[in-house]
Amino acid sequence: MLHKIEIEKANEFIEQKAKDVNKRYRNKYHLMAPIGWMNDPNGFVYFQGEYHLFYQYYPYDSIWGPMHWGHAKSKDLVNWEHLPVALAPSEEYDKDGCFSGSAIVKDDQLYLIYTGHVEEGDYRREVQCLAMSEDGIHFEKYHQNPVIAEAHIHNIADIAEFRDPKVFQRGETYYTIVAAQTADQRGQMLLFESANLVDWKFKSVVAEGEKHQGIMWECPDLFHLDGKDVLIFSPIQMAKQDNSYWNTSSTVAFIGEMDWETGKLAIENYHEIDYGLDFYAPQTCEGPNGERMMVAWMQMWNRNMPTNDLGHLWAGSMTLPRELHVEDNRLIQTPVKGIYRQFNEQPQDSSKNYFANVVKEQQYVHAVVEINEEQEFTFAYAKNGDEALKISYQAATEMLTVSRETIGYPIKGIEETHLVERKMRVSPVDGQLDLELFRDTSSLEVFANGQTMSFTFFEKVKGTDIAVESTTPLTIKLLTFSQ
Repeated sequence: MLHKIEIEKANEFIEQKAKDVNKRYRNKYHLMAPIGWMNDPNGFVYFQGEYHLFYQYYPYDSIWGPMHWGHAKSKDLVNWEHLPVALAPSEEYDKDGCFSGSAIVKDDQLYLIYTGHVEEGDYRREVQCLAMSEDGIHFEKYHQNPVIAEAHIHNIADIAEFRDPKVFQRGETYYTIVAAQTADQRGQMLLFESANLVDWKFKSVVAEGEKHQGIMWECPDLFHLDGKDVLIFSPIQMAKQDNSYWNTSSTVAFIGEMDWETGKLAIENYHEIDYGLDFYAPQTCEGPNGERMMVAWMQMWNRNMPTNDLGHLWAGSMTLPRELHVEDNRLIQTPVKGIYRQFNEQPQDSSKNYFANVVKEQQYVHAVVEINEEQEFTFAYAKNGDEALKISYQAATEMLTVSRETIGYPIKGIEETHLVERKMRVSPVDGQLDLELFRDTSSLEVFANGQTMSFTFFEKVKGTDIAVESTTPLTIKLLTFSQ
């Protein structure tokens, strides 16, 4: 009963207050909450012919608070329909937050498994809980929650750092992988198994981090793809390595082979998933044709958020969903196919080096660059005077750089150095760099030969131009989003 009351309270608040949100920086083709704070994607699942995506949500303010589960659905992963809040803190075991988790379909019902969070002074408890729904909209918490708690991890992990269950089925057995922490503050992933989603037992430590791989791992996801087993997760405070792991919290893919007898992952390669400044807590979903789709929170912890600073009553967005593949033991990402159908080609203006009055707030830019050994180019996007997002490439180092230093409101975090740019090594394919830019009001996602960089930015003055400096010719196509 209390859960129903808290859900009704949240939904009534949203209905009454969402109209007050300032829409200046709102994205159009990315999922955002109607009002308030959004972070991790949760419960990404294909159910009854539609994709459902839940998310960490605090409707009452544009800063993090006691976590609810927001909810939306889509047929194409581009156009989203908001649904009522699915979960709210209400019980003794989750009174301070319904933290991240996942979803699975069983007997044509939708099950959510999530972390119940309790925190009182120095006391902190994180346990795994169930909620069920027949219609995929209204959820009842399991009356015997939690289903995974202290007894399951005795002498294995600390109940204070034990969260983010990702559930999946293999054969007749259900598994859930949960993030935890070792006694000496290293990340580890724990695997549990069940025949019915209710009765769980500990199976194994799937993987355990080294000191330089972060003090805690969050938001795990384990799946089989293109003949490989892939574990993705988000480590906190992973040590910098060349151009990787510069954000205070990162995203990583471990690729290898899972031994299901022992429950251990033999890791053959690992690497950062996205080289932008705003990407965290990705979660995947298997689509109706077996395709593996991924979406992440397009923001970063411990940084100011301009929409909160400006009192716009919202903060946070999801990334554009991406289809995943594994090639040469690396995760390859391509934009969800449906996004291309949403753009219409627009005429190009001016010469090949300067395009005046062509930038739109929802835009797709496709640039194909012929690469030689001396190739260098700089692409100043959304240019207005000295302000612009800058994308540059050096063939000698194969380094692609994206910088928001000269555009919009400053976004500062707790990193030792104020981060305004990231770099990513991209090798040409058949002598070309294939560069795709997806701009949606306050976000830019860069796809380059299967790799990605995700950024937010908040213009003070709208930029309208594109300026190009290049040592060799390049072909640019501009398209505008249409609804």
